[in-house]
Amino acid sequence: MRGVLSFGEKCWANSSDRRKASQLATMNEWMKKTPLEWQDYVYKEVKVTASEKKEYKGWVLTTDPVSANIVLVNFLEDGGMSVTGVMGHAVQTVETVSDGDRSVREKLTHLFMSGDCQAYNPEDLEERKNSLKKWLEKNHIPVTEQGESQRTICVAQVLTIEPPYGPENCISSNEIILSRVQDLIQGHLTASQ
Repeated sequence: MRGVLSFGEKCWANSSDRRKASQLATMNEWMKKTPLEWQDYVYKEVKVTASEKKEYKGWVLTTDPVSANIVLVNFLEDGGMSVTGVMGHAVQTVETVSDGDRSVREKLTHLFMSGDCQAYNPEDLEERKNSLKKWLEKNHIPVTEQGESQRTICVAQVLTIEPPYGPENCISSNEIILSRVQDLIQGHLTASQ
């Protein structure tokens, strides 16, 4: 006699099917987390177990708030790096191996920073950010800061501005808002010169 396990509206007729159901439930735990919970893993070394028991180890650079994808970075002995993306739907478990220290955090933060940004010291970037925030607020544009280091300016929750806070550093899927904010930033840069 075959046992049947009922799970929701599906039935599994054998233990192999039950294992798959168990894996799906575990896998979905990662997808059920909130972006703030995923943010807790950023700059930490983790071991990710994905579907088919594949394991990935590396430093979490970021997680995608929509798809739950994880971007892992490994620093190579030759001074290079490897970047691996793990699809969120494939994640079964994420285990923290170690917390990153300040040097690891800085290496990860500067990995994809543009050359323009590296030309500014942290104090100059902070001054540029604060000046731009004041300019945008003066023009009645709602702004907040986001990210662990509060380096990213978020405009009306639909546009972000990354360091060094120029028009080319704006990111948005809304072309109208993108164009208008870029024009405001260009006006700010022109006025402050």
